[in-house]
Amino acid sequence: MSAKFDLLVIGGGSGGVACARRAAEYNAKVAIIESHRFGGTCVIRGCIPKKLMMYAGEIGNTIFQTENFGWVGLEPSEITHEIGIWTSQKNREISRLEKIYENLLKTSGVELIKGSAVVVNKNEVKVGDSLFFAENIVIAVGGTPNLTQISGLENALTSDGILDLNESPGRVGVLGSGYIATEFASILNNLGIEVSLIFRADLPLKGFDKDVRVRLMSHMVNCGIKVHPASKFHSIEKMPAGTKVRLTDNTFEFDTVLNALGRSPKVEGLFAPGRSPAIGSRGEIIVDENNKSSIPGVFAIGDVTDRVNLTPVAIAEGRAVAENLFNKNSLKVDYNELATAVFTTPPIGTIGLTEEAALKKTGNTYRIYESEFNPLKKSFASKKTKNYYKIIVEDKSDRLVGAHIFGDDAPEIIQTLAIAFKAGATKSHLDDTMAVHPTGAEELVLMRKPSRII
Repeated sequence: MSAKFDLLVIGGGSGGVACARRAAEYNAKVAIIESHRFGGTCVIRGCIPKKLMMYAGEIGNTIFQTENFGWVGLEPSEITHEIGIWTSQKNREISRLEKIYENLLKTSGVELIKGSAVVVNKNEVKVGDSLFFAENIVIAVGGTPNLTQISGLENALTSDGILDLNESPGRVGVLGSGYIATEFASILNNLGIEVSLIFRADLPLKGFDKDVRVRLMSHMVNCGIKVHPASKFHSIEKMPAGTKVRLTDNTFEFDTVLNALGRSPKVEGLFAPGRSPAIGSRGEIIVDENNKSSIPGVFAIGDVTDRVNLTPVAIAEGRAVAENLFNKNSLKVDYNELATAVFTTPPIGTIGLTEEAALKKTGNTYRIYESEFNPLKKSFASKKTKNYYKIIVEDKSDRLVGAHIFGDDAPEIIQTLAIAFKAGATKSHLDDTMAVHPTGAEELVLMRKPSRII
């Protein structure tokens, strides 16, 4: 079997789907190749199921506060979480979303091809015994959990496995301190599971503002998560009952170990021998500002480029490639002032410069505004977690250049604040905005005096 297309997209995740559909809008003949399930990492085994699991934990936390708000008759001590029930519900929802993605592609006129793709040359892709020809190829295969950092990592579960549990994982050791590690440590802890977080750095979430990192680690400890910073990993060993994590100076035994030590671009086996475009030291496909690889007509978008590994970025890159190829456009994705969220407990929202990055800027002075307070929702709670807001302002221009929120609704707030950043908002704009009371977000417009100038 063979067929010819204007565009072949390899990878049916969010970025690939967005690219294929946008190209089809301009009457391009498009096919999309997917080896697993349409929807990709984010929909099938990432952002969406993870947040559904987060909601399960939040509901549990709410149950334990019901009596404080006057709800009687519930016995929290008799309530347990059955993770298998959650998994069944999750599977139904993800299957529903998968069908939606498939239908969106079909109704857009995109041909769906199931199987593993191998790029034979710049215009040919092989899937099984079938050969497909295209004027342009877009690689959107994403990433895969890294299994090479420590000896024996194959003995640990990845986030895929944690999201498919049918029974309690018992005591869990989470390896790492990035998005996946901190989020699942929080989620599993909220589900009543004993969790240990083991990582190399001194604080979790490297690259985030230090004041947020300090507060997150303190909160984790207060919630009962056993935190082991500055750990030097040696190996992971499967035992008759459980898994052993060996450090250079210590050993831990867990029922389950979660490998959250990062992800790598999924390029293995993707190209025929000698047909690969330029690849970087981390296995990433190197691309220019228009997502062009070193091979003319071959593009790469999303996590396989290992630049900004966020679903909305992959979507924007995919649409930009389609616009430029089939709508005579010249779009480039703006990677400046990207907002992001970490769904820990409480969650984090962040955009722009951290204070540490601002300190490294020469010739500029910055004003730091901070507010830390007990959220009204937690007024009756036995354990209170303060919300923390931080705004960084460039002094000479009064422009907002950084914002970091640790607390309830931080992801929702930072999304809205990102619009203000994109519009070039200043601190004066915040000062002139009337507060919405009572909310946590009103702190953004009530911080009048800087806590320090750097």
